[in-house]
Amino acid sequence: MSGTHKYPTISFRISPREREEIEAKIFTSGMKKKDYFVRSCIYNRVCVVGKKETVYQIVERLQEMENRLVELAEQIDGKKPGITSEEIRDLREAYEDMLKAILWMLDGKRPIRGCIEISGCCM
Repeated sequence: MSGTHKYPTISFRISPREREEIEAKIFTSGMKKKDYFVRSCIYNRVCVVGKKETVYQIVERLQEMENRLVELAEQIDGKKPGITSEEIRDLREAYEDMLKAILWMLDGKRPIRGCIEISGCCM
């Protein structure tokens, strides 16, 4: 039967800000969304094992962030900022999300493998 699924879907609404933070953590975990949500809700933790592919993706993202910051600094030094204060705020929040997610992941990595406890998840 087309259009039917064997297992039910769980869905919930979150704010755009919450989504950005969750997406950053999922990205740094290197997991699929489904696996991340299942592990965090059932076990109240996400175990992250460093994979080369994930580390390379994180390094690429950090390099993109650095390049964007250098561009902004050059614009500001040249007195020609091509970005609004709202765009700066959005950029700052995105960078904070990514950096917090990376620190969150690294905090649980002692020394090779780590489990990160998620407090208050799925209460």
